[in-house]
Amino acid sequence: MLTIFLSSHQDTQNFGYLLGKHLPAGSNILLSGNLGAGKTTLVQGIGRGLSIVEPIVSPTFTLINEYLDGRLPLYHLDLYRLESSQVDSIYPEIYWSGIEVALGITAIEWSERLLIKPESYLQIELFTSASQGRQVNLQQYGIANQNLEFIQNFAQTAQLSDQ
Repeated sequence: MLTIFLSSHQDTQNFGYLLGKHLPAGSNILLSGNLGAGKTTLVQGIGRGLSIVEPIVSPTFTLINEYLDGRLPLYHLDLYRLESSQVDSIYPEIYWSGIEVALGITAIEWSERLLIKPESYLQIELFTSASQGRQVNLQQYGIANQNLEFIQNFAQTAQLSDQ
């Protein structure tokens, strides 16, 4: 697991930007963390990294927002208002498997409510801390088809700027 400390809202968006800039089609990001931990802020950065012009907003009430005008499509799901038993009814697997939509980046907030997870994904947990800002724990699961060196470089730079 890789841990990164982000001292500001902008650092969180910049981290998301790098994800959007570098991750390939078929990438899945499962986000968890308390309310206000920065999940939507991170997805906004991903959208910026994908060159999506449309404002990225939380799909808390719509459940799914699709952004199709960037380098890759971004599928943003928010499971906050659903019970785990209800998640299957929105068929999240169509987004990570490319069954009915073009493969893109799928970002799922409140992913702990998923009963079935993608074959491979990045798990990103966000925590806020009064003393250190925001902590991001990142772990890759499944097939390691993604070169995450850009994240390690960002993590080293973020740690140096906090010293």
